[in-house]
Amino acid sequence: MQRFCNSPEPLPRQQLAPPPEALGIYYSTATGKTEEVANIIKEVLGNAAAEPQDIGDVPDLAAALTDPSLDGLLVGAPTWNTGADEGRSGTAWDDVLAQVKGLSLQGRKVAVFGCGDQHGYGDYFCDAMEELHSSFAAAGADMVGAWPTEGYEHSESKAETKPGFFCGLALDEDSQGELTEGRIRQWTAQVLQEMGVKAPTAAA
Repeated sequence: MQRFCNSPEPLPRQQLAPPPEALGIYYSTATGKTEEVANIIKEVLGNAAAEPQDIGDVPDLAAALTDPSLDGLLVGAPTWNTGADEGRSGTAWDDVLAQVKGLSLQGRKVAVFGCGDQHGYGDYFCDAMEELHSSFAAAGADMVGAWPTEGYEHSESKAETKPGFFCGLALDEDSQGELTEGRIRQWTAQVLQEMGVKAPTAAA
């Protein structure tokens, strides 16, 4: 008997495009606090950022930092070697910054963030952040994300590269941890605008 109603052929499953990860997040950590901060930044940015990566676990530094699929980079470190001229973070960044300086990052927008203790080490607050900033700037990156020093209680900081401003987002999980998320939300909104990246859409 002839069949007049044939079952339709199954439609091919639509391939979903990967999320528009516009920003790469790279960090290093000594006690875990900078990693926590990197994860909060990712949470705030949602699909506008890739998953944070410890710079010490990146197999090909040059490929990661010059990845053409990314619109910009957020890079962060703690300050551990207080008072040092070089190797201030005491982390994997200290081993790769010379390589960073040798990269060609012209046109790549980069913002830095850092963790410090303004009461315990108020004379060296977030010093490593300036070392990251100057290293990426030396590679030709377009540095964005300067953050006002108002509301902080440090004495000195190499990261205060111009009066009234840090070269990036300075965070103090020891003394002002309750302000961290709010500062991150304000800073990431500022950085997205400075980088020309579309803000993530809020979940319904």
